[in-house]
Amino acid sequence: METRNDMSPAAGGFQVLTFVLDDEGFGVEIHDIQEVIEYRAVTPVPRTPDFMLGVINLRGKVIPVVDLRRHFAMQRAEPTVDTCIIILHVDIDGERTLLGVLADRVQEVVEIDPDEVSAPPRIGTRIDSDFIQGIVRQEAGFVVLLSLSRIFASAELQAVLERDGDGWEARSTAMSAEAAGDP
Repeated sequence: METRNDMSPAAGGFQVLTFVLDDEGFGVEIHDIQEVIEYRAVTPVPRTPDFMLGVINLRGKVIPVVDLRRHFAMQRAEPTVDTCIIILHVDIDGERTLLGVLADRVQEVVEIDPDEVSAPPRIGTRIDSDFIQGIVRQEAGFVVLLSLSRIFASAELQAVLERDGDGWEARSTAMSAEAAGDP
């Protein structure tokens, strides 16, 4: 299990982007985030798991988008004006890959003191406790710190993210050409 010491400290603490899924607070370390973008139409990809929404074209790059609500077996929700996509850097077989994660809304970036992080509960959570790096109490409630390495190391997600041939590579070429204005 990852412990608080596995997280990278920044001047005695570390920064976390907090966001909401199904009225619950979650957080990911800021160094794993490239950017946050407004929700946009996602192109579905056939024969992918339910939590895999599809792909988006972000400045000529094809980015797979995952709905953590579905991956965590939460109730589905229609996009709202607050819905956004968090573009993350994740390691897939030692290679940094961009991946979008749907969020109901982004809250803020907060500085977390490592001493304030509690171990995740082993029972009583709606998501697999292996996906939780820790729990932090904030003024507005608890923030569940997600372990991206464990979430995206799950076999099901690995299979989706490693697609090639008629998968991401072909779509990437087609979407990049479309973005450049090529037929």
